[in-house]
Amino acid sequence: MLKLKRYMKPYLGLLAAAILLLFGQAMLELTLPNYMSDIVNVGLQQGGITQSAPEAIDAASMALMQRFMNEDDAAAVAAAYVSAGESAEGLAHWQKTYPNLTESDWVLAADAEDSGANGAFSRAAYALVQAAGASAMDPAALATLDQSDIDEAVNTAAVTPDSLLGQTGAVLVKRFYQTLGADTDAIQTGYILSVGVRMLGLTLLLTACAISAGFCLSRLGAGVGRDLRRDVFTRVTYFNNAEMDQFSTASLITRSTNDITQVQNFLSVGLRMLCFAPIMGLGGLIMGLRKCPQLAWVLALALTLMLTLILVLFKVALPRFKKMQSLVDRLNLVSREELSGLMVVRAFANQDFMQKRFDSANKDLTGNTLFVNRAMATMLPVMTLVMNGISLLIVWFGGKQIAASSLQVGDMMAFIQYAMQVIMSFLFISLMFILVPRASVSADRICQVLDTENSVADPESPVPMNQPVKGVVEFRDVSFRYGGADADVLEHISFTARPGETTAFIGSTGSGKSTLINLIPRFYDATEGQVLIDGVDVRQLRQQDLRAAIGYVPQKGLLFSGTIASNLRTGDENADDETLRAAAAVAQATEFVDKLPGGMDAPVSQGGTNVSGGQRQRLSIARALVKKAPIYIFDDTFSALDFKTDAALRTALRPWTQDATVLIVAQRVSTIMHAQQIIVLDEGRVVGKGTHEQLLRTCPEYREIAQSQLSKEELG
Repeated sequence: MLKLKRYMKPYLGLLAAAILLLFGQAMLELTLPNYMSDIVNVGLQQGGITQSAPEAIDAASMALMQRFMNEDDAAAVAAAYVSAGESAEGLAHWQKTYPNLTESDWVLAADAEDSGANGAFSRAAYALVQAAGASAMDPAALATLDQSDIDEAVNTAAVTPDSLLGQTGAVLVKRFYQTLGADTDAIQTGYILSVGVRMLGLTLLLTACAISAGFCLSRLGAGVGRDLRRDVFTRVTYFNNAEMDQFSTASLITRSTNDITQVQNFLSVGLRMLCFAPIMGLGGLIMGLRKCPQLAWVLALALTLMLTLILVLFKVALPRFKKMQSLVDRLNLVSREELSGLMVVRAFANQDFMQKRFDSANKDLTGNTLFVNRAMATMLPVMTLVMNGISLLIVWFGGKQIAASSLQVGDMMAFIQYAMQVIMSFLFISLMFILVPRASVSADRICQVLDTENSVADPESPVPMNQPVKGVVEFRDVSFRYGGADADVLEHISFTARPGETTAFIGSTGSGKSTLINLIPRFYDATEGQVLIDGVDVRQLRQQDLRAAIGYVPQKGLLFSGTIASNLRTGDENADDETLRAAAAVAQATEFVDKLPGGMDAPVSQGGTNVSGGQRQRLSIARALVKKAPIYIFDDTFSALDFKTDAALRTALRPWTQDATVLIVAQRVSTIMHAQQIIVLDEGRVVGKGTHEQLLRTCPEYREIAQSQLSKEELG
């Protein structure tokens, strides 16, 4: 994935925003269990009383509590409270909440700061309960207590954790409020509602963060996917034949679609998990240990189990993930070959063979996918088992802690939430073993295309083409060998093709005719020697300038989806209708074009499958003629034409190309017998050069070909 980091640079702002939003989302999610704990501990168990120091307390209860305070706590309480009659707010103000309050009762001073009153009341309440037990508020029972019992209870309270002291104090505060006539149910309801509203607000903010982070990452993934598709397509567009030989068409299609989709999915979904899961896991671990350090060993057990599961999954499933894309390639290749060669398959009644071939590729992919999916499918039940098992352990051992008064119920519930968040974060991390390996393999496959350098490249300092281009094509001792081959395909080829002349190439199959003419537009570069146009080596020219001077017609006529006119304008996008019709007339295409509905605007299906092979070939020739180039290359383009059309086309072609250099590769002697120069190739070497008459006398190879095709009268 790091190989594609340059594609993420334009979206670093979105990535940073997404990470910040995910961090905010994680922090908010980690905060919610604390609020839930407060609702249980304070709202339900403490009746909504948040502190042990009451806002108001009757005189008798104050005297009782002071009996269970040491001197420092009693002094702190005395400093924090004033009589209700002397308070700044006035007695009437307090009686709205506490109707039974009198002037001799006590209220918390308005300017009282944290003077220690809350801790003092907490310790006093705990000491009271420890000394009196169930009779804590029974005056008769309290009167019988010895001072030694009270002192012992006070000393015990002084060393008791604050978390337990506060809950005991809050219970007594509720009784004090009830004595003063306060509506304690309203206090409890108000507290629960206030905390609930805060939780709702946090949830809404959390949702906004999650949606915004998803939006940012979706934009990031879509943008990178778009840029990758554009660059891959652009790179492939400029590939020459040598580069195309490295990749199959099916593989390039898979890399441009499925592989880029895998990378896009990782950036849109996987990157979210990759950023979010560690924050949640680490945050949940820290918050859980803060909330309940006594149960830290439960989290350690959960982490051990999850890490073991993930490592096993990683070892078992990762090799299969890496194999996935190559199997998709294979399936696409088989599918494409069968669909492209459907007529051949039917003609040879080979449907069963192709079906078995497809089934084999399909079963390989299916088996690999099933193995991966089954391995990942075990994650959910195992995770559920771990989560439920951990929950049981927490409840079991947490219950014992609660019974020992060292843990509150709300804290245990919050700890369960944090434990689940830690486990879920590891579940998200395990899902990364699905997305990351596939995305990584896909990224490597994409980079293979993007990093493939063209073997045919423009020179650093190109030589400008002569204007106007004369079209003199010269081969000087040219040899060529394909990459990785042991021998040359062409050896020491030399000839010159001049404007106004037709130079033809003929020879047996595999003699190197098409390879030779592919050196002119630099589909390949010569291994040795030079190919020159107007005296300039083609390797010194810009490819665009070079190919702009060539009208090329390949062996296989290929048309693009659109109309006949749009296909012809591939040669010259600015060509007018008159030029199109003239080129079509020369190519002998007018007779069938005029019969089509719409004429030049008749639709052409993908690959030109709605016209015959001969019609495709004629339209391909017309497309090259529209270019009005100084050099024309016809690579065995007349073989699909009948003899009558071939003769008519060659007759019409002479005036159109009278000032151009024409190079023709042909199998039929009748097509080239009137050429000014015929070059005979045999196993990559020139074995004859001259006119038809000269070669009949001097070249046995040409004479053999001619005798196999022409009658004695035609041979003369």
